[in-house]
Amino acid sequence: MPRKRAASSAIHERPPRRSGRISSTKKSAYFEDGDDLGKHEDDEYDHKSGADAEDDEVVEDKVEGADDDHHGEEDDDEDSDAPPRVVVLPLKKLRGLDGVEYEAEKLHKNTLLFLRDLQANNRRAWLKSNDGEYRRALKDWESFVETFTAKIIEADDTIPPLPPKDFIFRVHRDIRFTKDPTPYKPHFSAAWSRTGRKGPYACYYVHVEPGGNCFQVQDIRWHIDEWPEQWRQILNEERFKRTFLAERIELRKMQEQEQKQEPGVAGSSAGRRRRVRVGWLGGFWAADPEVQRRRDEREAAVKAFVEANQFSALKTRPKGYLASHEDIELLKLRSYTVGVPVDDDIFTRDDAQDRLAEIIQALVPFVTFLNRVTLPDSSENEDEDEDEA
Repeated sequence: MPRKRAASSAIHERPPRRSGRISSTKKSAYFEDGDDLGKHEDDEYDHKSGADAEDDEVVEDKVEGADDDHHGEEDDDEDSDAPPRVVVLPLKKLRGLDGVEYEAEKLHKNTLLFLRDLQANNRRAWLKSNDGEYRRALKDWESFVETFTAKIIEADDTIPPLPPKDFIFRVHRDIRFTKDPTPYKPHFSAAWSRTGRKGPYACYYVHVEPGGNCFQVQDIRWHIDEWPEQWRQILNEERFKRTFLAERIELRKMQEQEQKQEPGVAGSSAGRRRRVRVGWLGGFWAADPEVQRRRDEREAAVKAFVEANQFSALKTRPKGYLASHEDIELLKLRSYTVGVPVDDDIFTRDDAQDRLAEIIQALVPFVTFLNRVTLPDSSENEDEDEDEA
């Protein structure tokens, strides 16, 4: 019987198609979304030397020439014949030092000039062509943060001696869920808390931006309701009040003088509340001028603090609280921030860190208070209960 011939395979594997795409060259590390803050392993720019770069160079960045919407062998053939697109970016020379060396205790003026230029040219191509200036400015900021951390720890010993990268925020913006397409923040910033820039604790925040420098402290509603007097005490702490609230208090006084009304006028709930607080004596309202003055000063600090945080306030009363609550405006706040604007050149002075440390020292009682409220220790709760008793 003749042997049957084996059937040939019905399926023939096709050789893999070759794509005409040209892969892009490796990007600089600071264009990635990691937390390395734009550091490069081979750092060819020394921000302390300030030497100008050599002649302008040209960087050729090959971009994918194929379109992802094309499919099929015919499109692949067309892609293979298309020339690659080449983007030419000139590398800019570093700015001169003008006789001023970089120092760790202050920022160089070139760092502020870089941030100013970034505001006007917030594009990836521009930053890539100014890569050297960016890395030099970033190193200057890291050196400043590293030395200033010691000043903060001296004022507040709850701040740990972490490396600068744990305090510094990245300059890259997350543009996935925003209508603003600008890829970079036009400022340098850092935050010092018990867990670095992240975590549940209140922090000291420094924001360096030409024309917009400031100091801030960020993120308790239940505590305001339970212990309102503690909030009045901390907001009226002399150094804190003078540094962060005095200007708003004076402005409010001027406005009240212009619109001054007789205390207790019908329809003025504030006037009625002031009279009730003084007390009823022998058939008439007793109003000691000195008592009233001190109370008005205490309440002025609360009002100034509320005004400073209106950007985060609820439009209506929070759930669980009556609209007639004495501190309803304070309860509407969703975060608690105080800040003071400073001049741009404060960061370039020889005594820059000493001046900034004075602001930090004024913040310490408030930050300590917020941390105690946010994550209280059991021993502190027991002390508070004894004080209330």
